[in-house]
Amino acid sequence: MTTLRTLITTQPLAALGTVQGGEPFVSMVPFAFISNAALPNSGKLIIHVSTLATHTKHMLENSRVSLMVMAAPSPDVSAQATPRASIQGVALQLDKASSEYEEAKAVYIERFPQSSDLFGFADFSLFAIAPSSARFVAGFAQAKTLSAEDFCAALSN
Repeated sequence: MTTLRTLITTQPLAALGTVQGGEPFVSMVPFAFISNAALPNSGKLIIHVSTLATHTKHMLENSRVSLMVMAAPSPDVSAQATPRASIQGVALQLDKASSEYEEAKAVYIERFPQSSDLFGFADFSLFAIAPSSARFVAGFAQAKTLSAEDFCAALSN
């Protein structure tokens, strides 16, 4: 599963699917993955979003989400063979006073140092997305459904 690990650790953006009133809504978010098993949020994807954003309002109303991460397009790879992962999970807003928040913030800033100023804005929050399952497509005719445990194990190896 080296391709999955490479995909999640090198691609900084994901399509975030939220639900509002039973209807799907997709937006773009930068994300980080906590792979350090010693941290409380290990195995979770971290996003830093504004409460002014539609997707944040959706997550506060319905915590079920999906993230899609895709490899960068390449002229040598057909669109259908582009590696990608769709991760289903539950998004929970982290309490700014918690140690989990501080650890997630450190991981997020390590991946996105330019975002550190946004942590000073009162309307921004960190959400931890706990995966429940994932669908990984390594290439054409190379798809596999993963449990949350298998997804996290593939990223920590």
